[in-house]
Amino acid sequence: APPTARPSDTTALLYHVAAAMSLVKAYRTHGYLAARLDPLGTEPRGDPALDPEALGLTPDLMQQIPADVLRTYVDGTTLAEALPRLHETYCGTIAYEIEHIASHPERIWLRRVIESGEHRVRLTADERRHLLAALTKVETLESFLHKNYLGHKRFGIEGLDMLVPMLHRALDLAAEQGTREAVMGMAHRGRLNVLAHVLGVPYQMLLAEFEGGLEVEETLTPRGGTGDVKYHHGATGTFAAADGHEIEVNLLPNPSHLEAVNPVVEGRARAEQTDRTGPKPHHDPASVIPILIHGDAAFAAQGVVAETINLERLEGYGTGGTLHIIANNQIGFTTPPPEARSTEFASDLAKGFDMPIVHVNADDPEACIAAVQLALMYREKFHGDVVINLVGYRRHGHNEGDEPRYTQPLIYGRIDGHPTARAIYATSLVEQGVLSDEDAQAEVDAVYHELSTTQDRLKARLEKADEGAEPVRISGLWAAVKEPETGIDRERLVSLNQELLEVPTGFAVNKKLKRVLDRRLDAFDNDGSIDWAHAEALALASLLVEGVPLRLVGQDTVRGTFSQRHLTLFDAESGEPYTPMQHLAQAKASLELHNSPLSEYAALGFEYGYSVAAPEALVMWEAQFGDFANGAEVIIDQFIVAGLAKWGQTSRLTLLLPHGYEGQGPEHSSARVERFLALAAEGNIRVTNCSTPAQYFHLLRHQGMHTELRPLVIMTPKSLLRHPRAVSPAEALVMGRFEPVLDDPTLPGAPENVRRLVLCSGKIYYDVITSDARNQAPDVAVARVELLYPFPKAPLAELIDRYPKLAEIVWLQEEPRNFGPRKFLMPLVAEVAPDSVAMGYVSRPERSSPAEGYPAAHRAEQERLVREALT
Repeated sequence: APPTARPSDTTALLYHVAAAMSLVKAYRTHGYLAARLDPLGTEPRGDPALDPEALGLTPDLMQQIPADVLRTYVDGTTLAEALPRLHETYCGTIAYEIEHIASHPERIWLRRVIESGEHRVRLTADERRHLLAALTKVETLESFLHKNYLGHKRFGIEGLDMLVPMLHRALDLAAEQGTREAVMGMAHRGRLNVLAHVLGVPYQMLLAEFEGGLEVEETLTPRGGTGDVKYHHGATGTFAAADGHEIEVNLLPNPSHLEAVNPVVEGRARAEQTDRTGPKPHHDPASVIPILIHGDAAFAAQGVVAETINLERLEGYGTGGTLHIIANNQIGFTTPPPEARSTEFASDLAKGFDMPIVHVNADDPEACIAAVQLALMYREKFHGDVVINLVGYRRHGHNEGDEPRYTQPLIYGRIDGHPTARAIYATSLVEQGVLSDEDAQAEVDAVYHELSTTQDRLKARLEKADEGAEPVRISGLWAAVKEPETGIDRERLVSLNQELLEVPTGFAVNKKLKRVLDRRLDAFDNDGSIDWAHAEALALASLLVEGVPLRLVGQDTVRGTFSQRHLTLFDAESGEPYTPMQHLAQAKASLELHNSPLSEYAALGFEYGYSVAAPEALVMWEAQFGDFANGAEVIIDQFIVAGLAKWGQTSRLTLLLPHGYEGQGPEHSSARVERFLALAAEGNIRVTNCSTPAQYFHLLRHQGMHTELRPLVIMTPKSLLRHPRAVSPAEALVMGRFEPVLDDPTLPGAPENVRRLVLCSGKIYYDVITSDARNQAPDVAVARVELLYPFPKAPLAELIDRYPKLAEIVWLQEEPRNFGPRKFLMPLVAEVAPDSVAMGYVSRPERSSPAEGYPAAHRAEQERLVREALT
């Protein structure tokens, strides 16, 4: 309880000043709880800490407390004068959460800007008319589509109409700050309106999607692809900013995994911000702004949001700050907030990442503009992410085909009687004398007329279209291209090898590691050999000097998950890093090398986005174990595999997935090669399982040099990294190439006596050739299929022809019968083999878990596989 002494008493005055400071702190910390954020008028819950009377602060006392001791930035000489302004600042239609931020300079700056109103620029009459015109276009497009295509899914923006003008202001401000490009990601809600009114996609192109789409050229669907629904497509457009500059805007395509596009946007933005032409990449985050538009239920519930936000301030991943806008219609499909998240506010996740949060009522256009203004000011100043929680509603059902009144009768009773944001703002401007009712209605009529006229022209064209045209498959769009020559001059290899082993004077390489590296000096002598990591380093270095930029990332990628790579060395005494490959004398492109966070979903999505924006670069993502790619299945299925057919989008992204059965248990054995083969079709990806360092060398160079861009999946080894037989002579790098099929170099007998051909892939080959039983089977040849997709039909046919007395072909794999390549490759092998040749297989039995958990059981199974393959 407050002291009973009179206000003039020093103790009491000090108490009341402390109470006043507590009140100011409460407004800064909890004011948003009392803000008027819901356009539908839901009363905010408030907070007792905002009540001055609870602190013993009467009106008379507040008149006596000078405002300057409170260190606020609002107007007023006393607390009594400042408090209403403080309340208006923090509890109006715009509110802020900033006090959770750990950085003191950031908190002080945000308080000053917010309380002084520096971000609340008063709009001129022309700017208000322009804002109303934008809202008119947004609303009229939605109403036209709703009337003319009743029942069509479009995921309309109604209730969050201000999203489009907010994007306009964000791009205007970004242009003033020197930005030349924006990369955007969003789910379905409002996507068509953003395409039309931010990117400038013509109305005809949008309406063509509703009319059927395929009969006209101006559609969003790529030629030859299976396409996608209209509210998944991306596009590229040009936005004319208010200052006369133009910004290229890329809205990326997005599947129904609502937030999956988030890391893809960040990766693409990072790539666009990066100059890769020198030995080291130069990163300019001011040049490109990433913008992510989230759903309120998805922001809290889909874990990729947190994974993506976590990337922002990490080396190799930062993009200078992302503008996040939560398109908060207060419902997810049919799920109200209490069923969608454990927190009251959709934006609460962002608190854990020190991000400023701005809440704003979607029915107050000028407050929405102020929210964007603050976000862009903060990004320019601190280069960090900002979240705007745009609170609105959803006027229709989830996809216009739903009836929301089944499950939300009360809220939709309020929505039905609620005027639109355009109507509210138009009324306000009429009352202010900015324009007349007639002027406002004329704008609506003009937009509607434009849409109607466009629709009429489109329908006329469709009636004349040739409906008999045969569709073109995506795989038939490109002629075969010349395969690149991947061999490299011996002298250049020797020179690169020397450079990769050079360190600055005084640099202390770890003694144990130095012995490993020193062995590479002798690799080009007569008896020298090259192991897996050495071949990789030479392949990457050779690409750099040929002008191919590289980006290699993953968990523990810098040293190698199995401590084999060591592209970056660390001084044993100072800990300072040094990467020899970034100091090659003749490098014409840059190397980016980073350890990734403990993430697969967002980490792989980031690299996919990067690779799409940097088609000239070889981008490689390495899983710690191939099994861990399971955590990125959404990115693999929806983007990497299907992006070409859905959106005409592909890349040379390369996945390095450690794969092989070494008795390390079910989560450290299988990269699930069968999944990739099940997803492979129409030449969309390449899937390989190399067995020699030379093959890996040529495959990496092939991927970096090939003009036909396709993602590549490589089953990389674990035990073979140091296996004494899994080495290659230096000449194999100079003269060779990647071979889709490898014949048996260990055959004990003559080819004409071979009756059984064992086909296998990867590490199991070495288990066979090192077995004591190998020499006891002179009539058995063991060959390797290194390219699993596209299936190497011709090379395999040539191999089979070498064995004229062949009676049986057996597929051998470590994986269980229901895993691995067997069920995909054997039917294709049967098509190539003569009818007289029997087909069989050797594998583990069908299992639900990919591998044994006990070493003894593993050894017994491996021995059985080898025995059955050879006998």
